[in-house]
Amino acid sequence: MQDLAGKTAFITGGASGLGLAMAHAFGAAGMNVMLADIEAEPLARAVAELEARQVRVAAVQCDVTDRAALVAAARETVSAFGKVHVLCNNAGVGSGGPVDEVKPSDWDWTFQVNLMGVIYGLEAFLPHIRAHGEGGAIINTASMAGHISPPGMEAYSASKFAVVALTEGWAAQLAAENIQVQVLCPGFVRTGINQSGRNRPAKFGGPQMREIVPDDRVANGIDPARVGARVLEALQAGDLYIFTHPDMRPFVQMRFQKIMEGFDSADRSTALSGLEYRTPDLNLLP
Repeated sequence: MQDLAGKTAFITGGASGLGLAMAHAFGAAGMNVMLADIEAEPLARAVAELEARQVRVAAVQCDVTDRAALVAAARETVSAFGKVHVLCNNAGVGSGGPVDEVKPSDWDWTFQVNLMGVIYGLEAFLPHIRAHGEGGAIINTASMAGHISPPGMEAYSASKFAVVALTEGWAAQLAAENIQVQVLCPGFVRTGINQSGRNRPAKFGGPQMREIVPDDRVANGIDPARVGARVLEALQAGDLYIFTHPDMRPFVQMRFQKIMEGFDSADRSTALSGLEYRTPDLNLLP
C-alpha cells in the first residue's frame, strides 16, 4: 500500500505501547486512526495525544476476546470514517512460567487474546475491507517468540507461533484480492507487556502481575516509536514478515539448523528406507 493519505486504520491494543506507536506513525502519514483498547482512561489519553498532533482519530473500548465487541467496533469504524483499509490485530498479553506452574486459566487467557483476538478481528473487518474494493492490509502482531521458543514462555510463544501460521496462510489466500497480510515480529521493546495482567478479566482468573520476561530486558528494549515507523515502512513495502531486531537473525538460523538436522536424520532412517511416497503439492508461497 503506497498511498495512505485519507485511508483508515483500526488498531487493537491502541492505547499504549506498539499500538499507540503505530497510530502515531499512521497519523503522520495522513491516515485516519480508530483506536481500540480494553482500558478506557488510557484510550482517552491516547486520543488526546493524537488529536494534539492533528491526527483524525476516534476510539472504541473493546475486549478482543469478545467476538461481538469486534463486530460492533468494525461498524463504528465504518460509521466514523466511511471505510476501513488497514486492520492491526495488535492486542496481546504475556503469561508463562515453569512447566508445572502454568494454570489452565493462563492458557485460556493467553490464547483468547493473542490468537482468538486475531481471528475475531479478521472475521469482523475482512468483509468491510472487501466491500470497498480498494484493497487493504491486515497486520497481525506476533513476536520473535513466534519463531523461537525460550524456556518458560511456552504459552506466549505457542500463541505467537499460531499467529505467524495464520498470517502465512491468509496472505496466500487474500493476495489475489489486493489485501496484503503481514506479521509483526518484534524482539524486546519498551512496552507494558509485563503488566498486561492488570487487565486480566475475572473469567480468566482476574488481575495478576507476573513477568513474562525479565523486566530489565523490556526496560532496555527499543523505543516503540521505532517499531511504529518500521510498521509504516513495511506496510508500504508489502513485507510479509516485519522484523524490528535484525540482530536476532542467528536465533532463527539456529532453530532452522536443528530442523534441517531432523530432515538429515530422516534421510538416513532405515525405517523410511525405500519409501516411494511423494507429498502432493501443498500450494505454498514460493
